[in-house]
Amino acid sequence: MKFEVFVTLKKEVLDPQGKAVENALSNIGLSSIRNVRQGKYFTLEVHENDEEKALKVVKSSCEKLFANQTIENFKFNKI
Repeated sequence: MKFEVFVTLKKEVLDPQGKAVENALSNIGLSSIRNVRQGKYFTLEVHENDEEKALKVVKSSCEKLFANQTIENFKFNKI
């Protein structure tokens, strides 16, 4: 089974990289773009036959490695 994982900073956490991208967009004439937030994207292939087990594996990988839950949120989807 394949999954995609999205990890983003929580809204209350400052995002300097997103702000830098927003400024760069403005500098190239795309000033109508606002509130850019950056994040991480992963694709995973889980070798499980049971979808429930696969979901648990993906969630565990997010909690233990992909996301710092103090400052980041994560979500994932089966693809």
